[in-house]
Amino acid sequence: MEKIGLIINPIAGMGGRVGLKGTDGKDILEKARSLGAEPEATTKAAHMLQHLTDLSKSVKFLTGEGAMGADVLTEHGFDFEVIHAVSGESSQEDTLSLVKALEEAKVELILFVGGDGTARDVHDALTEDIPVIGVPAGVKIYSAVHGNSPESAGRLAANVITEKVTTFTRAEVIDLDEAGFRNDEVDISVFGYLTVPVDETHMQNLKSPSPQSDADAQESIALDVIDSLEDDTLYIVGSGTTPSEILVQLDQPVTILGVDLLQNKKTIATDVNEQEIMDHLENLPDGTNVKLIVTTMGGQGYVLGRGNQQLSEKVLSYLDKDDIIIVATPNKLHTLSNRDMLIYTLDAAINQKFSGYYKVTTGYGQKTMHKLSSKQ
Repeated sequence: MEKIGLIINPIAGMGGRVGLKGTDGKDILEKARSLGAEPEATTKAAHMLQHLTDLSKSVKFLTGEGAMGADVLTEHGFDFEVIHAVSGESSQEDTLSLVKALEEAKVELILFVGGDGTARDVHDALTEDIPVIGVPAGVKIYSAVHGNSPESAGRLAANVITEKVTTFTRAEVIDLDEAGFRNDEVDISVFGYLTVPVDETHMQNLKSPSPQSDADAQESIALDVIDSLEDDTLYIVGSGTTPSEILVQLDQPVTILGVDLLQNKKTIATDVNEQEIMDHLENLPDGTNVKLIVTTMGGQGYVLGRGNQQLSEKVLSYLDKDDIIIVATPNKLHTLSNRDMLIYTLDAAINQKFSGYYKVTTGYGQKTMHKLSSKQ
C-alpha cells in the first residue's frame, strides 16, 4: 500500500469545550470562536501520524492544502502531494472535493480527521469502495467508522498499510441534528455505510443509546446519589440521561445533553461550557469540595473526553480520582462486553491520574467495580 489519502476537518470538535455540541454552520463556528474555542483536529492528526513515522519512506500521502493536511504532514516530515487547493478557510465543499480527488487518484486508504459530520461528507462524496479510518476529533462521534482514539487510528492504519490487517467490513455512518441536540433532543439517522478494517481492538463500537427499560434503574441510581450528596459541595453533573435523572428527581432545571452545576441540591447553572465551569471553580470559597458525576457511553465506553469536552484537562485538574462519581445502568455496562471504560484528553498526565478501578453505582445501594483506562 503506497498511496494514502488524508483529510483534516480543521474546525472539527471546536464546539465541544465551549458547550455548543458541534460546529455545523458558519454562525455556530463564529460563536464558538467568540467563546474562545481553539482548533484541536490538527493536534489529533499529529497524534495519529506519530504511529506512522516508521512508514514515512514507504508511503506517500495525498491531501489538501494547508490545515486540511499539508501543514501537519510538513511538520512531521512525511512525503505528500497536495491535490486540492483551498481558497481561504476550508469548508464542507473542500472536504467533498478532496474526497473525489482522492478517489480519482486511486488511493488505497483514506484517513479522515473529524466527527460524524465529516464521516457523512466522506460517505456522500465517495463512490468507490475505498477503506477508510476515521480519526476521532469531533464533538459528535456516534458512527462506527472511527478509531477509539487518534492513537488507535494511527496504529490501525499502520497495520492496514503493512497488511497485518486485511479484512474489511461495512460500518454505519450516523449523524444527528445539531440544532435539536442543542435543545436536548436526539434525532439520530443512519446515512449509509463506509468500508472499514475489522479490528475490535482499535475501532470503536457504534454508540448505544439508553433503552427505555433503563428508566427504573436510572431513578434508582439517582436516589442513591441524592442520599449521598454533601452540603456545600459543588457537583459538576455530566451529560447523559443517567446523571440528569439526579436533577430530575430533585425537581431542578437540567440539561440532559450538557453539563450542569449542583450545590445544596439546587441547580446553580445549566448547560455550562469549560470557561463557565472554570469561573465557578476559581471563585469557590476556601474549603469547598468539588465532585464530578459522570456516566459511560454505551457501546463505546467513554466516560471523559468524548461527548463532554467541557470537562477539560483544566477542569479535571481541580479534582482527584476520589472526587469522580461514575453512574451507569447494568444494561449500559453490559454493552461494554467486559471492556474497560475509557478516558481520553490531550493531557497524558490527566489521563493517567484518573485511570484505575471505580465503584460504579448501578442502582440504589448497588455498586460494581469497573476499570477506567487511558490505554489508547
